[in-house]
Amino acid sequence: MRFTELMIPGVFLIEPTVIEDDRGAFVRLYLEDVFRDRGLNTTWIQNALAFNRRLGTLRGLHYQANPVGEIKLVRCTRGSLFDVLVDLRPASPAFGRWVSAILSAANRQQLYVPEGIAHGYQTLENDTEVDYRISSVYRAELQRGLRWDDAQVAIDWPPCDTRILSARDRTFPDLATCEPFC
Repeated sequence: MRFTELMIPGVFLIEPTVIEDDRGAFVRLYLEDVFRDRGLNTTWIQNALAFNRRLGTLRGLHYQANPVGEIKLVRCTRGSLFDVLVDLRPASPAFGRWVSAILSAANRQQLYVPEGIAHGYQTLENDTEVDYRISSVYRAELQRGLRWDDAQVAIDWPPCDTRILSARDRTFPDLATCEPFC
């Protein structure tokens, strides 16, 4: 596995080593000791799957507030997506900055998302499926979000004729008024 830290401290793009032969391929997606040796989370309390029927589905930008913040390990198991992370940690030198990666079933890459980072994505294909390993139990009362089209954050989303968002995701506050992760 190759870990590349992106422009937000603690966020890693993880590229697995693919071993191929005439039978197909073998890929290790997670090795506890490799993560532990990098000082990364090794405890995953839940595993979740999001299925998105249509191109242009936009989910996010989500995070869970303290005292039960979430660390996520995100990968695309079918289709492809434009994955976005925004730093909401006030003490971080990258506060308000965003990074992105294209995750796809073909490239098998993963994103390691530490606590305090808002996460979202836009699907680039129909029938896109996203797998999440999550470090804590979901608590609805701690669920928070950041507006996907906040002018201050200025995410450069891929062009899309029709974006599909939930009613809740449309109502999230912008960076100036959202609850920072403390």
